[in-house]
Amino acid sequence: MAVETTARAPARPRRLALERSSIGAALLGAATVAGFAPFDLYPLPIVTIALLVYLWNAAASPRRAAALGWWFGLGFFLAGVSWVYVSLHTFGAMAAPLAAIATLLFCAFLAVFPAAAAYVYARVPVAQWAKLTLILPAAWTLSEWVRGWIFTGFPWIALGYSQVPSSPLAGYAPIVGVYGLTLAVVLTAGLIVLVAERARALVHAAAKTSAEGATHALGQALGHPAAVALLALWLGGFGLAYVQWTQPAGEPITVTALQGNIPQDIKWTPEGLRTTLVTYQRLALESKAKLIVFPETALPLFLHQVPSDYLETLAAHARKNGGDVLIGVPERLPTGEYFNSVISVGASKPQAYRKTHLVPFGEFIPLRPVLGWIVNTLAIPLQDFSRGAEDPKPLAIAGQRVAPNVCYEDAFGEEIIRQLPEATLLVNVSNVAWFGRSIAPRQHLQISQARALETGRYMVRATNTGMTAIVDQRGRVAKLAPEFATAAVTGKVQGYTGATPYVRWGNGFILAICALLIAAAVLLARGSRGQSR
Repeated sequence: MAVETTARAPARPRRLALERSSIGAALLGAATVAGFAPFDLYPLPIVTIALLVYLWNAAASPRRAAALGWWFGLGFFLAGVSWVYVSLHTFGAMAAPLAAIATLLFCAFLAVFPAAAAYVYARVPVAQWAKLTLILPAAWTLSEWVRGWIFTGFPWIALGYSQVPSSPLAGYAPIVGVYGLTLAVVLTAGLIVLVAERARALVHAAAKTSAEGATHALGQALGHPAAVALLALWLGGFGLAYVQWTQPAGEPITVTALQGNIPQDIKWTPEGLRTTLVTYQRLALESKAKLIVFPETALPLFLHQVPSDYLETLAAHARKNGGDVLIGVPERLPTGEYFNSVISVGASKPQAYRKTHLVPFGEFIPLRPVLGWIVNTLAIPLQDFSRGAEDPKPLAIAGQRVAPNVCYEDAFGEEIIRQLPEATLLVNVSNVAWFGRSIAPRQHLQISQARALETGRYMVRATNTGMTAIVDQRGRVAKLAPEFATAAVTGKVQGYTGATPYVRWGNGFILAICALLIAAAVLLARGSRGQSR
């Protein structure tokens, strides 16, 4: 018995250490969410990634590092996209236990991506400086990029969004997009770890001689190449923020973005229909703007069901203003297909944009024979939209060439630039009432700010309950409506022409950078193996 006790004793402290490090990683992930809107503590993700690296470095194996990456991701996504539960339970009518399980499984899947980055970081046999400046930034950025397209993609709260619009690193967005900002965030964290480790080693060695020697050693650490690279990275972003990538086109126009504040639980009911139509007509007729924008599916009817005199009243008012009205409304064709559309009425000829990137389970059912049962538990209207054209053209309205996008679509930067550089103005129409009083609407606004910054265009946002806003070409919010209030945001917007580097290259440039970083790390690994022989 004594022998058995002696043999088992060392395992318990080890299990406790593993549990503590896992909990610590999850807490770091949860804390990272405060770097994004609405909290906007943009330096925080840099700190949490740097601390996560210390946990990875202490891990006993690449598999253990991957486990820590998964725990970090679980904490990150549970804190960052917990509003999925609100959509499923509060508005989708899914039973609370089932909605909680679905949200947990969704976040557990998303956590696989930081776990994969951790495994690659720990697995590649190169020097620590190469791990932190080559492998870590490339692996994390590529993991986010894959998350942004696999299974139709979920690019929400990519690390780069945390830097928009206030961080000096945001200056890189027009060149490398939001994934480039992710690389800059993770590279910053890696460089900080290198500087900190160098400083600790030098100070420890010098402290044995004198306090003055320790101070001198700290100064040496700040002159380390990693510190110089860190300073150059941030100063570069600061300087790029002053580059004018696009040029004003024509005179500014006045726009009004409408926010009807129709509760989601009555929006599609017969009793809510009259309230909806009256509210949006009143808001539109009160505006003298050249361009008036309704939110996504603002009219809870198919277009052919909307009373003709209702549309004609809006069109006449738009012509009186010398402009047009953009209306979010579903369309159903004689073939039976229906689309989540934005249509125009007014001084210009009628035009339409049909949403291309649909939301799984919300707007279409993937693998219907296998997963159709999930949809049967949800109270979501119009669950099987058709996709619009893959190569949409800007709408020529209100003297501008307007590139509309519907709700979730603006989370995909490369899809937004399909209408550029022809488009002079971006318009997002959304209905984020599905997320209730959560952090999702402010996160979505930050995503729109990133699109404006990447493209050098104004972004006009019209939402049902918030955040309705006008965002300028530098990603700054110029006008904003209060959440959960019936409101109209009116302001001047300037059309822009020209193309930022991101508009020209999309994500190709940052992917090429990641490929070069990985190639350099592979060459270093081969070189080190050759020397060891």
